[in-house]
Amino acid sequence: MKHGAIFDMDGTLFDTESFYKRAWLEVIGEFGEEKNYDFPTAISGINLGEEAFQVIRRFYPNIDAAAYLERVLEEVRKVSEKNLKLMAGVEDILKFFQAENISMAVASSAPVAVIEKNLTRANLRGYFKVLVGGDKVSRGKPAPDIFLLAAKELNLEPSDCYIFEDSINGIRAAAASGGIAIMIPDQVQPTEEIKKICAAVFKNLIEAKQAITEGKL
Repeated sequence: MKHGAIFDMDGTLFDTESFYKRAWLEVIGEFGEEKNYDFPTAISGINLGEEAFQVIRRFYPNIDAAAYLERVLEEVRKVSEKNLKLMAGVEDILKFFQAENISMAVASSAPVAVIEKNLTRANLRGYFKVLVGGDKVSRGKPAPDIFLLAAKELNLEPSDCYIFEDSINGIRAAAASGGIAIMIPDQVQPTEEIKKICAAVFKNLIEAKQAITEGKL
């Protein structure tokens, strides 16, 4: 068994990725643009700063990218405050890792303050030794920086860490870091490329925990 576990947040710990998908599509009408259904997948897992602006400009070159992002984040905050649900198996796998003395981190494209707020609201903060947000790295996913930093702050090599992700960009980052990239798909299913670079793909964290307890990972 590995000595570390690193979790993405949105769509991996919390059932919030659907909030972002809905907001990206609904808010764009306020900016005079038609919905592009490929956009939510393209931006999923991307740092919510300049890298996100670049993706927004690629799809919607005529809008104010910063204003659009802020409106989306405003909508997601409103919904999250009323309806922050855990993904299946979250509490079980966290308790399991805690009992096995596995050091845990969250590495999310969201800012650290948002990670802290969500974990505290869900009574999960105590499980995590390290929090790394998109505001702590210069390059976001699919670059591996966020996972490299999380492993470093856990005092572990990336290869000694399970990394749980739901997004395409997240899995690319996890695999590039040298960690054990495990995909738990939420809004997007793995492509053939992603399947090749994953250590495993599971329907939920319940299945992932079972595989780890059986020594398959």
